[in-house]
Amino acid sequence: AKYRNQRADLSGSRAEKLPTRLTHSLGMKFVLIPAGTFMMGPDEEDEGWIGDSETLHQVTITKPFYLQTMPVTQKQWESVMGKNPSHFKGHGSLPVENVSWSAVQRFILALNEIEGAKRYRLPTEAEWEYACRAGSSAEFCFGDDPSVLGEYAWYEENSDRRTHPVGRKKPNAWRLYDMHGNVWEWVKDFYADYPGGSVTDPVGRSRGFGHVFRGGSCYVPSEYCRSAVRGYNDPGNRSH
Repeated sequence: AKYRNQRADLSGSRAEKLPTRLTHSLGMKFVLIPAGTFMMGPDEEDEGWIGDSETLHQVTITKPFYLQTMPVTQKQWESVMGKNPSHFKGHGSLPVENVSWSAVQRFILALNEIEGAKRYRLPTEAEWEYACRAGSSAEFCFGDDPSVLGEYAWYEENSDRRTHPVGRKKPNAWRLYDMHGNVWEWVKDFYADYPGGSVTDPVGRSRGFGHVFRGGSCYVPSEYCRSAVRGYNDPGNRSH
């Protein structure tokens, strides 16, 4: 599982005064995600991966935040960490993979040190799904028809079971690429059952045995690339 980087710390700022896009000195591009409310989790006909833990519930995100428009690439990772741990190599714009949640934390620490401020972190699970859906309540960001997924994602049917350069498929409505497929993405939260009622700015459990990953990958069928699907693994686990 891999990840995309989030730039946060926007408390006290008004969304209308914030630029809609930002670019880091290393070439990482970020888009502003607006505050809002959405229904998180699968509906009754859209079963989740884990099962009863995935109760459909209302989530309110009260502050806008920036999210990297694409997964972190191998070139970006190597420019910060000095090496490329990925299994699938050959192009700098391939998404970095074969990195653990713990390794991601070291990358974020180094990235924050470059700018001399604590500006970057993983998105929470709620922020990730909110951004993935981009206003959609369907199974995917574009609707419910899995036959359309190939226009937006690299997954089992079209990927040849390997990763592909980021940003080559269609983005969602908020101009985020590869939210479905290509690589699983780590998020900040430990795994936990969803709450039964409405919540505001959830940050997830503060401790646990596994961190959540989202989005599907080039190895899985369409049903595992849905917006609501979640998995989890040990923070030291890494995979291509």
